[in-house]
Amino acid sequence: MTSTAEGRPTAPAPVAAEPILELRGVGAAYGPYEALFDVSLTVRTGHALALVGANGAGKSTVARVVSGLVPTTGGTIVFDGRDITGCPAYEIARLGLSQLTEGRSVFASLTVEENLTLSFRRALGRRGIPDALAQAYEAFPRLGERRTQSAGTLSGGEQRMLALARVLVLHQRLLVVDELSFGLAPVVVDEVYSALARVLASGTSLLLIEQHVDRALVLADDVAVLSKGRVVYDGPVAGVEGRLGDLVLGRPGTGELSAEGAGED
Repeated sequence: MTSTAEGRPTAPAPVAAEPILELRGVGAAYGPYEALFDVSLTVRTGHALALVGANGAGKSTVARVVSGLVPTTGGTIVFDGRDITGCPAYEIARLGLSQLTEGRSVFASLTVEENLTLSFRRALGRRGIPDALAQAYEAFPRLGERRTQSAGTLSGGEQRMLALARVLVLHQRLLVVDELSFGLAPVVVDEVYSALARVLASGTSLLLIEQHVDRALVLADDVAVLSKGRVVYDGPVAGVEGRLGDLVLGRPGTGELSAEGAGED
């Protein structure tokens, strides 16, 4: 606790959250076609970063690069203080980084409970399964009602919840969410985002790639805007108020904004 010149105590300055994920000058390509150019961004521990941009801007490529599914052509990726550039996907997953994508993220031929048990047994061992299942069904009662139903017969929203239940119970360090609400009815999107809020509240950091930009920005503290494979803004959500559409669409006159410059607006 410090004090002013008049002797009044002042509260200590808030401590900035440490980064859980950093991309430093990352490039990526599909064969001869370059997709990312010198991409740098940071996800803070315990926070959500919304990654937005027009179709084809490179958002999903960022997700795949981070998860080890697409190799980099340059730059460095640091997760929880460790350089994971070039690490295989399975090794990155074991460090506590999970990715959820649009569509099926479940084993369709297995029941709801078998899907959960498969994940929990690998991470927690046989003895940890009953408690983990209880937590999953408490968080998502609808899954409890359908525990013996084949996952492939669930609705799209229920499949997303099943995927989220695994992350919520296993307390992953970082969850990369790539268009999780794609193709869902608005009422189901509400449920999915309520689940994402619970995942965030549990301590899991989020890299959120979402077509419903307004939804993502409500959940996120920070935002990075991609345009043609380049970051044109990286900073607080408040820094893009009134300019997000221009940045996403790459309209002339918006300029390329750094996080430092945006924070001073």
